[in-house]
Amino acid sequence: MAAYLKKTTGLTGLAVAKHPQQTLKVVYEKILRTLQKMPQDTAYRQHTEQIVKGRLHMVSTESDMMKVEEKLKCGQIEEVILQAQRELSLSRKMLEWKAWEPLMAEAPKNQWKWPI
Repeated sequence: MAAYLKKTTGLTGLAVAKHPQQTLKVVYEKILRTLQKMPQDTAYRQHTEQIVKGRLHMVSTESDMMKVEEKLKCGQIEEVILQAQRELSLSRKMLEWKAWEPLMAEAPKNQWKWPI
């Protein structure tokens, strides 16, 4: 792995990641394990799995984190780590909420109509 030397992110409250490649691999693998517990036909699982697998492959094959930043186009690698951690949190909540299950009762008429 190429040396990743960065003194600051320039973003308040966001410290430089010491081992960004390793951190991202761990978080992405945790997300994938959480997604495996959901039914295969859920939209959230399908789309999130596709994105996370692509990013995990990129992080695993590319040792230069500057190149990973350029390819992802999602900000600095520290921001990508933060996004991944938030996705992990969301995936765990989605598993708890079981958002793929049918509604317990029919939605009220015109609930989704806008403007009222």
